[in-house]
This record gives sequence, C-alpha cells and structure tokens, in this order.
Amino acid sequence: MDFSPSGRAAELTEAVRAFIADEVAPVEHELEARAAHARRTGRPPVWQVPAEVRELQSRARARGLWNLFLPADHDGLSNVDYAPIAEATGWSFLAPYVFNCNAPDTGNMEVLLRYGSAAQRDRWLGPLLDGKIRSGFAMTEPGVASSDATNMELTAVLDGDEVVLDGRKWWTTGVGHPDCRILIVMGLTDPDAQRHARHSMVLVPIDTPGVKVERMLDTMGFLDEPFGHGEVSFTGVRVPAANIIAGPGRAFEIAQGRLGPGRVHHAMRMIGLAERALHLACERGLSRTAFGKPIMNLGGNRERVADARIAINAARLLILHAAWKLDTGGPLAAVSEVSQIKILAPNVAQQVIDFAMQIHGGAGLSSDFPLAGAWTAARAVRIADGPDEVHRGLVARLELAAHGATR
Repeated sequence: MDFSPSGRAAELTEAVRAFIADEVAPVEHELEARAAHARRTGRPPVWQVPAEVRELQSRARARGLWNLFLPADHDGLSNVDYAPIAEATGWSFLAPYVFNCNAPDTGNMEVLLRYGSAAQRDRWLGPLLDGKIRSGFAMTEPGVASSDATNMELTAVLDGDEVVLDGRKWWTTGVGHPDCRILIVMGLTDPDAQRHARHSMVLVPIDTPGVKVERMLDTMGFLDEPFGHGEVSFTGVRVPAANIIAGPGRAFEIAQGRLGPGRVHHAMRMIGLAERALHLACERGLSRTAFGKPIMNLGGNRERVADARIAINAARLLILHAAWKLDTGGPLAAVSEVSQIKILAPNVAQQVIDFAMQIHGGAGLSSDFPLAGAWTAARAVRIADGPDEVHRGLVARLELAAHGATR
C-alpha cells in the first residue's frame, strides 16, 4: 500500500500551492473584504464573476494547472495523486474554481466522461472543460427526506422521443452562476421498477421553457455567490429523450460512480481547510498575550494544537487509503471507506476551525477572518452528499455483515 504521489503529481501539487500563495490569496483577500463590506452595508449580492478571477483562470490554464481532477483513465491523475492537490486547493475558497476543479462541475464532467453519449459530450463536456460554461446538479427536493434518494418525486416521464419533467428541486449548487447553462436532474421515470432502477439522470438546459429558479438559498447567512444554491421548479419541461444519461433507470448506478472520487475531493479539501485554520490558530495564539502569557499557553491550548495535528494527520491517511482502494479496486471496493471519510473529514475540520475561532475570540466570529465561512462550509458538508447518520449506517451495516448479520 503506497500513498506516495507520482513525480508528476508532486510537481503539480507544489505548483498549485505556489500559485495559490502568490496569486490567488491576494485576490481572494480583496474579494472577501468586498463581500463583507457588501453584507454590512446591505447591498444585494453580485452574481457575476470578477474580472480578476477570470484573469487568474487564464494564468492557471497557461501554466497547465487546469482540469487536474480528470481521472487517470482519461489522461489525468489517480485518486491518490489528485488527493494532495485537492488538499492544497482546500486552503482557499477560490482556488478550486480558478483551476476548473470545483463542484458540482467536476462531478458533472466525470458523469459525462464515464456515462455520457458522444453527442452529450460534444455539446456539454467540451465547454465545461474549457470553462466557458458552468453546470448545476439537481437532486435534493424540499418535499421529501432527501437523505434517502429513492424518495425523489420529481418525475422524468418518457413521452415518445421526449422526456417530460415536473417537480421541484432545491440546494441545486451552481445555479446562480452567470455562466450556468446545463443542469443534471435526477427524476422518477418508472415507479414500478426495482427500487434503485426507478430514477434517471437528465441533461436539462437551464433556458428550457418551464425551468425557473425560484430563489437562491443561504447557508447560515452565506449565499456563496456567484455560484449559490437554488430552489428550481420544473413545470412541463420537455427535452429530447436523448438527454437521458446512459438510459432510463440508471441514476443510482451513475451516482455511485460519481460520488466516490468526488467525496475524496471534498474530504481532502476539508483537510486543507483544517490546515489553514490550525495555521491561523497557531499564529494568533503565539502573537497575542493575556494574563501575562501568550494565549497559546493558557487553558489547555497547547494540548488542543496537538489534538488538532493528530486528528488532521489521521484523517488525511484515512482519505488516502480510500483513494488507494478506489484506484486499485474501483467504487465497489471502497464503499465503506468512502463513507468513513465523508464522516470524518468535515467533523475534524469543524472541530479544528472551532478551536481556531475560540483562539481568535470575537474576531473569529467576524468577517475579518475566514473562519466563520470555513466553519459553515465544514458544517454544510456534514449534510451535503448524505448526512453523517446515513454514512454511519452504511459503515455499520457492512461491518456487521462481515460478522454474519443480515440487513
């Protein structure tokens, strides 16, 4: 079992880290200051991409730091090789987008790579890989418990050579982006089929008649502009049946293939976020004094630093193990491991960020530091792609099955 990155991956990781430190971080700091000022003054959010960000994308692409998420079987990197790059991008909220490696576009591009028809790839994958358009993923629904994806009620019914969609989705990530052009929508096609063969994934251009973004949703006060998470209604939406990905009834199969690598990406970005929080905590704790001592020497803070380092390192190794199992055995070989990292990584990140916030005092709750946004991001990931409880249930079921237990 070897988690060492290849020479190419090691070089790319260092290049990504240097680009983030030298070029992304100053722009991000300025944009965060602007956004904080807008919130304080009550200005409406700006759903546009700043010119500075588009310039960063151009420079990143010119240096070969573009689409690094692509899998090894498509001239990209293995999961183990990409993991440290994902961690590096987790240090910055902006970096994944700068390198065209941000969700949900990465997952949607992988779906098209692995399951899309030639026509679907020609129309949508090329522009996504070029960064000319953005996409959204519409799965969760407001009217059902979406932790069980078989509950999805939006219908995607075949009608001759068309498929008709009716229903409502929310937490559709990326739908607020000005370049969002295509949605992958999960819908119920055959309610009488076997439980995991009832749903389909359908490509729906966002300008199709009957598609309406009802509202943008905030996550604990953050709108995450210019990407955002929206509530979207579909009323008599008609698209060609050829827009069904891989054929009717294959949504769960596609989701399983999509989510494994994507969860490695999410988890490693959480490690990067935790590393940044620990870095800020150490700097603050060593530079501020209270009661005649550095804050770091008060209240057990040194022990908390040690605990944070141990937790981050342990989580990183668990994620690399899951990535290795995906590389060597595929998604079915890593089902438990992928759920394990989905639980552990955001929980570790949230704990480390909470410690950093405490070290910063009132400043840690303000927009003067990135910690409030970081805490919110880590908290949200504990629900996104399935809540902790669902993943714990899966890990327990697989563990007990090895001891002869039935479901």
